[in-house]
Amino acid sequence: MAADSGTMRRKATNVLLDTALEEFYGAADEMGLSERLIAILSHSERRLEVSVPVEMDDGSLRVFKGYRVQHSTALGPSKGGLRYDPAVDIDECEALAMLMTWKCSLAGIPYGGGKGGIACDPLTMSKKERERMSRTFAARIAPNIGRWSDVPAPDMNTGGQEMVWIMDTISKMRGQIEPAQLTGKPIAYWGSRGRNEATGRGVATCGLETMKVLGKDLAKMTAAVQGFGNVGSFTAKTLADAGVKVVAISDVTGTYYSPRGIDLVKAFETVRNDPKRLLNGFSCEGCEKLGVADVLFVDCDFLFPCARDGVINKDTAGRVKAKHIVEGANGPITPEGDAILNDAGVLIVPDFLANAGGVIGSYFEWAQNLQGVFWTEQEYNDRLVHIMKDNFRRVWDYAEAKKVKMRRAATMAAIQRVADVVELRGTFL
Repeated sequence: MAADSGTMRRKATNVLLDTALEEFYGAADEMGLSERLIAILSHSERRLEVSVPVEMDDGSLRVFKGYRVQHSTALGPSKGGLRYDPAVDIDECEALAMLMTWKCSLAGIPYGGGKGGIACDPLTMSKKERERMSRTFAARIAPNIGRWSDVPAPDMNTGGQEMVWIMDTISKMRGQIEPAQLTGKPIAYWGSRGRNEATGRGVATCGLETMKVLGKDLAKMTAAVQGFGNVGSFTAKTLADAGVKVVAISDVTGTYYSPRGIDLVKAFETVRNDPKRLLNGFSCEGCEKLGVADVLFVDCDFLFPCARDGVINKDTAGRVKAKHIVEGANGPITPEGDAILNDAGVLIVPDFLANAGGVIGSYFEWAQNLQGVFWTEQEYNDRLVHIMKDNFRRVWDYAEAKKVKMRRAATMAAIQRVADVVELRGTFL
């Protein structure tokens, strides 16, 4: 990496971090942002790495690596998920934290960006092992976590149960319950009705708004959704409820493709009954099982990559048949893939616009926790869809006016809000 200097630019060996920096520098230069502000915003405020010793069920001890990155707290407490995955590392967390900063800024909510997690394979661990790991991790990052400093949430391979363990651990350490220090909690324990579906609902809303501004008939549109976890499953359901035909879904067990449309009721039932909450054994009328990555290449109008980063790259982008992509995952398209798709005339709705429903929903939960007042699910959903539609229209209009791609328009609008506040506050942040 380059040294800390207003005239030098960082380079990262991590693909996702390099992608995030490249997009930031490109937008910042186009905006005419000062080198002083570029230097500040291209670095994270804090990068924390901790060891997480865990006693396994067989009596052995394993030490995992845990991370928490706070990219910016200029607009408010840093906000972002905690993921459990073997590929988690500090650079990935920093890249995702930076993207969270722009996502929160674009959404107009009072948060900065954060991200974290543990490098582990939770699918091979028992519930008690995951609990011991989560609580030890919570204790190690506790000094940096709080309702006005850093507010984690679920992410890949984590959910409400992990949030309860972490919240309970930190609350006991501090001698008082602190529900607003985490979001994504179960409804029974300070959670918010509607939160579980929020990210997928937001992704689908951006897809539906894209269809509408392009003058498409929803009933004639087809969609493929990569990933059938929390984001992908509710993206698919929301699209189908609006009349769009979902022709393909996928998870680590494979791609399930049917030109007639996927039976989503049966898909949800399969996942609900599977011990690992996967599509293992799923089938429906006219359904063909394909390879895991094949969901990206099926015939469809709209593609929703809602799984991992970097899946559409220089090697795969040329095989994508969809002419519209709505990014449900964080960073599913690499810069090389982006260039290939742009040359092919593919319209891309960027991740930190499309999947902002999750963090907007987290903001709703946080606000309710601070007040001790809870909304109905309908109130929650109505507010979420309203904000998502407004954000989409603002970016669409900006892109049309400036004659730039939606990704660049969204990035520029997001950066400007953070830069203005950094300028107001000065360098002592």
